[in-house]
Amino acid sequence: MATKKSSLPVVVVTGAGSGVGRATVLKFAGEGWRVVLVGRRPHALAETIGLAKPAERRRLWALPCDLGDPTGVAALASAVLARFGRADVLVNAAGTNIPQRSLGELTREDYAAVMDANVNGVLYAVQAFLPKMREQGAGTVVNVGSEAGKQASAKAGAAYVVSKFGLTGLTQTINAEERANGIRACGIFPGDIDTPLLNKRPVPPLAEARTRMMQPEDIAACIWFVATLPARATVEELLVRPSRS
Repeated sequence: MATKKSSLPVVVVTGAGSGVGRATVLKFAGEGWRVVLVGRRPHALAETIGLAKPAERRRLWALPCDLGDPTGVAALASAVLARFGRADVLVNAAGTNIPQRSLGELTREDYAAVMDANVNGVLYAVQAFLPKMREQGAGTVVNVGSEAGKQASAKAGAAYVVSKFGLTGLTQTINAEERANGIRACGIFPGDIDTPLLNKRPVPPLAEARTRMMQPEDIAACIWFVATLPARATVEELLVRPSRS
């Protein structure tokens, strides 16, 4: 006899080992959701689970995965659906950058690594979960981009800007193609957030500058908002910046 699966909603969060991904896991866990934590580093995923309240941890499941590997991402989706039978929300919060980021410094290897983490991996994840969302007739995809996906900046660097503009196009494509199937997508465009990614800047910001930035939980609150709106409403883009400069 098949085991009856829980009716609790399921969110899959990439980049769950730190920053916005970690904050998103803790937000959804606190709201009673089942959460799949995805990231390359098993120890970082375990640390995130350790930050959840004991009663919440039984609803958390860590699945290490290299999002740049489409075969691995497909296996990840199969494992999630075999265990839970559904995927209500996919949050693509994984992302990276490199210190040597200007056009004059950027190498092909670094460019490929940024593209794999910031846009290719998102595409693979979206393609892996879309069939189930179509079958459900519902699903929400939240792609955590950057204000650099709206306006290029030397601070962000060439590869990061290209990847985030690509993510913007992917988000728009999901809405253009999948709206009729009950699937919606939101692109979130944050300004500066105090996360470990800042340490990859050529000159990391000082502690005092970080106090004026947004915190990961601020973006997690935005993700929760757009993901839990009634199905009749879609927030296609959300630009969020620090209140102080």
